[in-house]
Amino acid sequence: MRMTRFAALTSSLLLAAGAALFGAGQAAAAQADFGYVALGDSYSSGVGAGNYDSASGNCKRTTRAYPALWAASHAPQTFSFAACSGARTGDVLSGQLAPLNSGTDLVSITIGGNDAGFSDVMTTCVLQSEATCVARVNQAKAYVDSTLPGQLDQVYSAISGRAPAAHVVVLGYPRFYKLNGTCTTGLTEGERSAINGAADHLNAAIAKRAADHGFTFASVAGAFTGHEICSGSAWLHSVNWLNIGESYHPTAAGQSSGYLPVFTNAA
Repeated sequence: MRMTRFAALTSSLLLAAGAALFGAGQAAAAQADFGYVALGDSYSSGVGAGNYDSASGNCKRTTRAYPALWAASHAPQTFSFAACSGARTGDVLSGQLAPLNSGTDLVSITIGGNDAGFSDVMTTCVLQSEATCVARVNQAKAYVDSTLPGQLDQVYSAISGRAPAAHVVVLGYPRFYKLNGTCTTGLTEGERSAINGAADHLNAAIAKRAADHGFTFASVAGAFTGHEICSGSAWLHSVNWLNIGESYHPTAAGQSSGYLPVFTNAA
């Protein structure tokens, strides 16, 4: 019986370390070919964590993002970091799947938030009335119900088609706000509650599609509990007028202490 992808990687690293006692040639022979590909949007590229790789351009990939942190600590033989800020399902299909192949063992992905209108929802809620905010949230939830499942199916089917042996981990999104927290200005409690509900709604839809494709869904909501905006110990940026693109994204701590442990447990 074939061992799991992560177990195979761990075993290969131990074997390689032990084989070093007997010579480099044997160590090289013992090391298994383990390939990891990180796909998705800004929550996987690391927007909000800083220290962006200039070569990644507007994708804003960083070594502080959970995929790069995992790769640095587990040393897969190949690591392809394709996640890109602003990505929607169509962008994954058209521009991120090239690294996948029959030898890919592990895939991670966050996707769906931009398709559902994440940025426009938050802009509406910050700038307009509570009623308008809630209406826009409900519009996004309707999109998640009617259209997003089919878009996720296309992405998940394409991943399986290109990397049929891979263990695929689909990660969700955190709730943004601690209700009845320490925030004294900004959104109303009703707006915060509606936004949190929309995050749960989105995660439930993503989890269902992931399960139907035989993928592992990894929720980060629990990991971020106590570290939402308004918690006093936030792992998420609130609205940042000086760097608007980082608003509502995980900080470096959110990546290393929120996303990374969840992904590690699911990999």
